[in-house]
Amino acid sequence: MSSRQLTVAAAQLGPVRCLTTPRRKTLDRMIKLLEEAAEKGVKLVVFPELAFTTFFPGYIIESPEEVARLFEPASPSEPYAIIESSHAKPLVEKASELSIDISFGYGERWTADDGSVTDYNTAVYYSTSEQKCIAKYRKVHLPGRYEPDPRPGVTQQLEKRFFTPGDLGFQAFRAPGLIKGALKADYSAPVTSGQETQGRGDPILGMLICNDRRWAEGWRCYGLQGIELLLEGYNTTAFAPQYEGTNEEQEEEALFHHRLSCQAGSYQNACYSIHAAKAGEEDHGSLIAGSSIVDPNGHIVAESKTKGDELIYATIDLEKCRKGKGRVFAFDMHRRPEHYSRLVEQVGVREPELLSK
Repeated sequence: MSSRQLTVAAAQLGPVRCLTTPRRKTLDRMIKLLEEAAEKGVKLVVFPELAFTTFFPGYIIESPEEVARLFEPASPSEPYAIIESSHAKPLVEKASELSIDISFGYGERWTADDGSVTDYNTAVYYSTSEQKCIAKYRKVHLPGRYEPDPRPGVTQQLEKRFFTPGDLGFQAFRAPGLIKGALKADYSAPVTSGQETQGRGDPILGMLICNDRRWAEGWRCYGLQGIELLLEGYNTTAFAPQYEGTNEEQEEEALFHHRLSCQAGSYQNACYSIHAAKAGEEDHGSLIAGSSIVDPNGHIVAESKTKGDELIYATIDLEKCRKGKGRVFAFDMHRRPEHYSRLVEQVGVREPELLSK
């Protein structure tokens, strides 16, 4: 078995306490984690969802000006304007200096050519070998509600109020410069089957954001593109007083479901995955930690030990993805798509007809 080793990391952030926290303060924390990653020989770092701000969908914000302040502008002419923003540029420059690829989440305000404006919960991938962003993902599965919960003292989850579901789908991409000797398109040896090149090119990556990790459909879309490494940042509620259970019980359950989703997705698609949390007590409520790196057999190989800023890293071997992709999850041998039409034709539950007496 050949080796396709790569040292990767999740950069967990402790809480960004409130809406007025200066982004430069958070940015400095992120740069510090990046510098620590360089000391560990890391070549790819994943930061959390909405990395630069508090989890603002947990607040009721009436002012359009205040909402706008939380988003980064982008347009068809400048789709990756975020990397020139003062809120992110120092991080990108440090990543380039250290030759570390990065992925991070933020609120994106997209202005189309016709002038229409749409807000997304977005993540991008910045390649240091290319010196540019090479991929963007917009969160598809938005949890929570649009209208605030009117009950006093509840924890709000208003992503449907702040964001539109993503429109880019689940598009995998290759990240150059991470694996030495990766097979390129100009490979000159005769190829009789596509399988001869599988697992030999630049790593195949994909991105999800938070709640997406709980939906098998997104993982499988990536699995069908041969994904080897999935990147995911999240802000996940640890306790909401309107639901049953103590603080400790709810947090334990949230961590259980988080791990279950990440481990199952990695196993069922024979890929590694990196999961980066924003954790701890913010003004809107508390967030779980549990940042981790999961292997293609579904085992957690590294996990956070705190609820604060912490680098979780491991050296992985992408060649280990080949076992699952060639056996249990050899899709070309075992999938039966003629039976899966319900998955794309139906949204809500349709129970079988009731039985007669």
